[in-house]
Amino acid sequence: MSQRLSRRKIAAYYASELLAGNKDVAKQLAAYLVDTRRVREIELIVRDIEAALLEHGVLLADVASSRSLSAQATKEVQTYLQSATKAKTIHLRESVDATLLGGVRISTPGNELDATLRHRLNQLKASKI
Repeated sequence: MSQRLSRRKIAAYYASELLAGNKDVAKQLAAYLVDTRRVREIELIVRDIEAALLEHGVLLADVASSRSLSAQATKEVQTYLQSATKAKTIHLRESVDATLLGGVRISTPGNELDATLRHRLNQLKASKI
């Protein structure tokens, strides 16, 4: 009977493989999860891999806004994230969320910054009560 690997060990291994440039790492991870019947853990493992990459200075961040970010806005988000996390490399996964009135929502491993107009309005409304 083989010993079950922790998500942290799996994440550390696959993060190092990504950093080494292994292009088949996604296929390997998928095969491993199917073989070990751990497919349901994929979202947790992906988050753990993102956290492991951050430990190596690589940040993956999800940025949602009401419309596509301009080149200047993208650069400002990257600069902010670099100073906030001390990551050497920043990769943004941008998405357009039509339900946002304005501003951005940035999600990184373990953190979220909600700088949307809706969030600010809710804060103002809550402070007046």
